[in-house]
Amino acid sequence: MDYKSIRNLPTMFFDQAERLGDRPFLWNKRENQWQSRSWAQTADEVAALARGLLAMGVAPGDRIGLVSENRPEWLIADIAIMSVGGITVPAYITNSTDDHHYLWCDSGAKGIIVSTPALAKEALPAAQKCPDTEFAICLDAPGDIPDQGLQAITWADCVARGADRDEDIRALAKVPERGDTCCLIYTSGTGGRPKGVMLSHGAILCNAMGAEDVISCLPGYRSPGEVFLSFLPLSHSYEHMAGQFFPISIGAEIYYAESLEKLVANIAEVRPTIMTAVPRLYEMIHGRIQRGLESQSSLKRKLFAKAVELGRKKYENPGSLSLGEKLLDALLDRLVRAKVAQRFGGRLKAFVSGGAPLNYDVGIFFVSLGLRLLQGYGQTESAPVISVNRYELNRIETVGPPMKDVEVRIAEDGEILARGEMLMNGYWNNPRATAETIVDGWLHTGDIGIFDDNGYLVITDRKKDIIVNSGGDNISPQRVEGMLTVEPEIGQAMVYGDRRPHLVGLIVPDDEFAASWGKEHDRATDLETLIGDADFVKAIGKAIDRVNAKLTAPERVRRFMLAVEGFTIDNEMLTPSLKIRRHIIKEKYGAPLDGLYRG
Repeated sequence: MDYKSIRNLPTMFFDQAERLGDRPFLWNKRENQWQSRSWAQTADEVAALARGLLAMGVAPGDRIGLVSENRPEWLIADIAIMSVGGITVPAYITNSTDDHHYLWCDSGAKGIIVSTPALAKEALPAAQKCPDTEFAICLDAPGDIPDQGLQAITWADCVARGADRDEDIRALAKVPERGDTCCLIYTSGTGGRPKGVMLSHGAILCNAMGAEDVISCLPGYRSPGEVFLSFLPLSHSYEHMAGQFFPISIGAEIYYAESLEKLVANIAEVRPTIMTAVPRLYEMIHGRIQRGLESQSSLKRKLFAKAVELGRKKYENPGSLSLGEKLLDALLDRLVRAKVAQRFGGRLKAFVSGGAPLNYDVGIFFVSLGLRLLQGYGQTESAPVISVNRYELNRIETVGPPMKDVEVRIAEDGEILARGEMLMNGYWNNPRATAETIVDGWLHTGDIGIFDDNGYLVITDRKKDIIVNSGGDNISPQRVEGMLTVEPEIGQAMVYGDRRPHLVGLIVPDDEFAASWGKEHDRATDLETLIGDADFVKAIGKAIDRVNAKLTAPERVRRFMLAVEGFTIDNEMLTPSLKIRRHIIKEKYGAPLDGLYRG
């Protein structure tokens, strides 16, 4: 596909729909069976909803919120909004009413689209309080939610309102220009206040072009003909591009997973050819495979371990296998690796990992089992991919070379800078933050890195004080730490969670609280003794629970450890004062964090 000649995203979709017609496109489970929508049927549904939006008064530039689990209607709504010149504002289904209220008010959303009654209970009350929000379109009846000036109608009613309109939506969809903002994706900033990233049609098309440049080199690549399984939130820029618009651009089929709990079963049913995911998925699969081995025979466990061992050796030291090891490795291809491949459907060409740093050992585990895993790197501000590994040379310890038509350079202080059409148009209503992030046309990523001898980018550190967990969530540690230290039981707090599935905390209890608690419970009153008291640890845990109740799921501290002034590790002073530095904890606790007290 000639990506550079495409005017905008909805035009690309309608052109593909006209070309592919009755071929299956979108799949989801209905009545416990996978059922499909064709390209032509989906295009008709997009046009019908677009006319309904016009009947609701949506005009070019209007922002429309979208709250839904991954399903065909997500894509239909997104493209319908863009077709009439609107701007989609995706929201996570885990958002609270307060979270939604901030998004709708900050973006000035004219209306919202929400899927289920359960999601409507959080999204609609927030919309009712926003002066600019006039309507809500619900896939189903929204339930018992007071009107309070907000016009709430069903999806079917919206379509019916537009049924008599005669606008040619395909022609209307050609109006937005390539550089126009098509979506407003909110991401966390260093202060914990979400910023709306304005992404253009061209930015996402640039990313899709780079993605095809990478994927088209895979053995057996077909366009059309690839099969994607979508399960990451479509409200995340990674899935929005890689799991929706990139598949559209290559004429692929998209299956929508039922749930995370059913993901493994869905993989076996769908047999995807390409899967995009965050490192947390690979960690979960790695753990599940390891637990499954416990019930296998001793021989099977030994064969599996040998396959991993030889696979790792081949990767880390090419050409190092002896003749005997080569013969054994070929046998393990049939006895172990072929069976593992079948567990993933048997036709998977590549896993693509992004959204957060991939643990090297987890990556090597998959590669050693014959599963191709390509790690990439980027940010929402870059739509989102900047670089990704290649089939021809896959280096798990790197994030690959820059994507096609993307420039990357390393600043004097080591910061990674990126430039290209994939860059955002800026932060919504935040010119100051925009000017700080994009300087002279270069995106300042806040990450530190180097290029290796192959021209592959290696991330070595973070310049900005943001935690990116293994699920790809950006978390402001200052916000969480500040809330923890407000509690009377806690004197100092530090949280850590880069590349981890959850946050952990190092907590210094408040001296006065400790002394008071010790007297009340007839225990010692010095911290050195109390941090070993299980009941005292539980008391601190209750304070952490209070804070967790006010935080979003990724921000919650799942485990913690207590420390005092002068606390030592390996006979080295942890800190000369109560102030705990994050880099010290990262060095000392990077691997064994799972040994902390459970919170």
